[in-house]
Amino acid sequence: MISPGTGVNEFTSCLVLDGGKRIEFHGPADITEETTDAIVNAANSSLLGGGGVDGAIHRAGGPAILAECKRIVAKIGHLTAGKAVITTAGRMPVKHVIHTVGPIFRGGHHGEAETLASCHRESIRLAEEHGLQSLTFPAISTGAYGYPVSEASAIAVAAVVEALHATTHVRKVRFVLFDISTVRAYGRAAEKLHDQNAGSSYRLERSP
Repeated sequence: MISPGTGVNEFTSCLVLDGGKRIEFHGPADITEETTDAIVNAANSSLLGGGGVDGAIHRAGGPAILAECKRIVAKIGHLTAGKAVITTAGRMPVKHVIHTVGPIFRGGHHGEAETLASCHRESIRLAEEHGLQSLTFPAISTGAYGYPVSEASAIAVAAVVEALHATTHVRKVRFVLFDISTVRAYGRAAEKLHDQNAGSSYRLERSP
């Protein structure tokens, strides 16, 4: 089990897949300070900014992100839940922001799990198409959209593992999470997936 320590990465673990591809779990931490090739924004369908992670990314990146989002909206109208688009990252240290719209949780009986999995698969697909080697996810849909973290984490980790099997460029995915309870949930999801695939070459690494 992941044990508490001190500092911004006090809960950290990593799932190492076939071929050395990595899924890392960090937090409590601020996704806008990431230095991977891209970060993923938990956007709303208007792509015009909002609260939570969405608002923080727009504030940190500045007006260039909103300007690109407006151009995208002018072409497509709105972004459907489960889909993703890519823009500049503006003033942030990353190269790009991948915007995806997570599902609103309505009890889990309206296709929310598949939509949430699609958010992760589509984000990695876009990163792969643009030749990116690394990207960082937040805990999509677990804030105002109400998805239970215990369920969302399992869906997210499984979807990322599945998507990474098909990538050539993308070799590292990070989950950078806002609070300790969320980091614990994603760490447990990684441990459970590792245990369920005991016969594979997955390796779970932990560090304080």
